[in-house]
Amino acid sequence: MLDYVWLIVLFPLLGLLINAFFGYRLGRRLSGAMATVAVTLSFAVAAAVFAALLGLPADQRSVTQTLWQWIAAGDFHVEIGFLVDPLSAVMMLVVTGVGALIHLYSNGYMQEDSDYARYFTYLNLFIVGMLFLVLAGNFLLLYLGWEAVGLCSYLLIGFWYQRKSAADAGKKAFIVNRVGDFGFALGVMLIFVTFKTLDFNAVFSAAHSIGVTASAGAPAITAITLLLFMGAVGKSAQFPLHVWLPDAMEGPTPVSALIHAATMVTAGVYMIARAHTLFAAAPLTLTVVAVIGAGTAFFAATIALVQTDIKKVLAYSTISQLGYMFMAVGVGAYGAGIFHLTTHAFFKALLFLGAGAVIHALGGEQDMRRMGGLGGKLPWVAGTFIVAWLAIAGIPPLSGFFSKDEILSATYYAGHPILWLLGLATAALTAFYMSRAVFLTFFGRSHVSAEVEHHLHKPPLNMTLTLVALAVLAAVAGALLGSWTGGFERFLQPVFADTPLQTASAAHLPEAVLVSLSVLAGLIGIVVAWLTYIKGVVSAEKVAQDLAPLNRLLYNGYYVDRFYSAVFVRPLVSLAGWLAESVDRGVIDGAVNGVALVLGGLGRRLRSWQSGYVRRYALTVLIGVVVVTTVAIVMIRVA
Repeated sequence: MLDYVWLIVLFPLLGLLINAFFGYRLGRRLSGAMATVAVTLSFAVAAAVFAALLGLPADQRSVTQTLWQWIAAGDFHVEIGFLVDPLSAVMMLVVTGVGALIHLYSNGYMQEDSDYARYFTYLNLFIVGMLFLVLAGNFLLLYLGWEAVGLCSYLLIGFWYQRKSAADAGKKAFIVNRVGDFGFALGVMLIFVTFKTLDFNAVFSAAHSIGVTASAGAPAITAITLLLFMGAVGKSAQFPLHVWLPDAMEGPTPVSALIHAATMVTAGVYMIARAHTLFAAAPLTLTVVAVIGAGTAFFAATIALVQTDIKKVLAYSTISQLGYMFMAVGVGAYGAGIFHLTTHAFFKALLFLGAGAVIHALGGEQDMRRMGGLGGKLPWVAGTFIVAWLAIAGIPPLSGFFSKDEILSATYYAGHPILWLLGLATAALTAFYMSRAVFLTFFGRSHVSAEVEHHLHKPPLNMTLTLVALAVLAAVAGALLGSWTGGFERFLQPVFADTPLQTASAAHLPEAVLVSLSVLAGLIGIVVAWLTYIKGVVSAEKVAQDLAPLNRLLYNGYYVDRFYSAVFVRPLVSLAGWLAESVDRGVIDGAVNGVALVLGGLGRRLRSWQSGYVRRYALTVLIGVVVVTTVAIVMIRVA
């Protein structure tokens, strides 16, 4: 079955081509069903490939399939080829599995949208791009997938381009990602300059040798990894390039679930895990990754505390959880980072889709202050949302508990107590702001207007089935993957065998204490939110009023957007305006208009010669003949 891995990419590719050319002729239902079936078939093949990989001995679970040679120019050779190993196998299952469920959900959510064919074309295109990214066998093919998913992000964020806010959000995401991708492209170029190849196996083999001999890290590898990480910061919305993700919520909610929670934004984490041999040979870069990750996790969690838009809360939550993953890979716990990536895909997709079901039922309302009491009116949505809430809060035995605890323990044992404390504090904040979202939306007194409540409706069956399936995965994935006994990491171990996790030599707290503290942090966050928003022991309004400056600071995201606007956006817009007025209109248009004026004046003068009088024309010819004859005679005599 491993020889048919190309089918995983082929099915969604066919789906996007059919929808792109014939989608509107197929009709709404057939167009959506066809796109969904394409991704479902891709998932079925991915599952079969995964099963075939499991049937191989652990040390042979790395298979490269070359389809054809892509580029051959001198020493530069690149092939279209796929690498199937435990890491890419996990990622392709996440991409196709969650992708298929979100396609199913979209059939209900987008049923009233007239641009259904364009929507499903973009979704299938995204799946193709993401599969190229995770299955690539070399850095150039990975970069192709990397840019493809960036394009899809732009197209889907601005899907409702008639709205200025959506169009602006799409452009913002595209431009901010270009900043990171510029560094990523330079990193890929530097890899070829350093290693004379872009093939993963050849690059990692050479980098491992360098890393063994240079314990402080080779300067070239440090430069490469910092540039690659620059791309990861943009793609995975880490500080300081995180500003595009909250605005990306302008896209349809299923897009937020698929691209900006479950798959695309985790590309940076996957890339570092894939290139772990390079990063292990650059200790400085790993430290930067861990610090940026931990700092972003805490930073975004504090912003989520005061947001009122339910999708904005989830957006900042995504940034925070991605920070957890970067902290894990930064301390060398690659297996823990990928494990949290997997469980996060389930419960965060469920949270976004649950929020989408609420928004769909309320006719587009997203402000949590205008919700409340929806638990009894939308029982399936509330029940599944609560499962995802407890999972992200890290309450055992749900999936988030296993992966979050794995990261915190690995960070502590790697000798980073400050980062561990930041992670622990982030866990408490996460439990609080997610509890706040649940209580404001599904419990307490209803704040839904009478008109909206009159039209309130339960989600269609396909949306409900998707929520239930993701709730089951969010509930049991942690235990099934066996992280508690090391099963998940044992499966990934052959990929990371050359870079074992380093542990500090200092005395450690027992594992049971670390686990207890992790669970306690989550419970504290939930209890404080319950006392505030259910029991009313603490007045949220009074706290916000007493801490008004801090509340404004957090609500406005520490004014990072305003800072960028003042330092970069407005000066560049002003410069562009000046260039347009002075250079474009004054110089370029002036030169063009000047040439036109000169030629026009010359034409008017020459036009006066065209009088229509034959005698004048004859006189002119005679004068010309005399002049030519005179010149000829003079030249003959001189010669």
